[in-house]
Amino acid sequence: MSPSDRPWSLSLMFLLGMASEGINCPSRCSCQYLEVNCTGQQLQEFPVDIPLDTRQLILAANNVSYLPAVELSFLADLVYLDCRKNLLGDDLDFTFIGVAKLVYLDLSFNNLTQVTFSMFSHLLSLVVLKISDNPNLVAIEKDAFTNNTWLRHLDVSRTGLTFLDTSTVRDLPSLRLLGLSDNLWHCNCSFLEFITWMMESNVHFTDAGNITCYTPAGLRGLRMPAVKAQLHFSCLTQLYKQDYIFLCLVGFCIFFAGTMAAWLAGVCAVIYEVHASKGEEEEEEEEEED
Repeated sequence: MSPSDRPWSLSLMFLLGMASEGINCPSRCSCQYLEVNCTGQQLQEFPVDIPLDTRQLILAANNVSYLPAVELSFLADLVYLDCRKNLLGDDLDFTFIGVAKLVYLDLSFNNLTQVTFSMFSHLLSLVVLKISDNPNLVAIEKDAFTNNTWLRHLDVSRTGLTFLDTSTVRDLPSLRLLGLSDNLWHCNCSFLEFITWMMESNVHFTDAGNITCYTPAGLRGLRMPAVKAQLHFSCLTQLYKQDYIFLCLVGFCIFFAGTMAAWLAGVCAVIYEVHASKGEEEEEEEEEED
């Protein structure tokens, strides 16, 4: 460093030191420039006095059960939020409405039971979403990620999911990484479309070896791609109750139509014979008169 640069360097260090001393930091948390870290502090509630210019907030490994939407909305520049290993449940609708710049959100290891459209619909810049290791998560609405067009990495591994509508992930234009392992997938005919999409998509599946069927018992433990052939065969050859009802209705309609056609043909034949016999009688009478 040249002597002429030293005054500028010293001035910059002094200003950064003054700024760091003036940062309000929540109790039991550590703060750096634009970052607040409250990992493993046994917090019961969302911390107060978070600097309004915070870009990265880490609340991992605490006992937080509720995220206040109002307090979060004050952190309008937040881009990174880590809430893994907490007690968050299903009261997250519209929680993230004020943090539209959020790019990274980790809600893994919590108590989520469902994902609705209202949870993440306002996170238009979201790139990474981790909701894995929520064992009670059993449902994700079909349009849950409709507005998250920048979503690139989605992880729903190790949950209670048994089914996922194909359009939920197929219609995400930026999706490149998808975690689906160790779930309770029910590999029936309704799931065949999803398995087909998995084999044909350009998405990379993390821990692909553990994406297996849980039910029915005959398919338990089989990996998703390998089970496609069996499902394809059984789903094309198996008839359900509604299929038999449909076939019976079609058969009845065909039988009824055939019966009606035969009856009409018989009536027409009788009418023709009557008219023909009358015509012959009239001709005979005319010949007799001549």
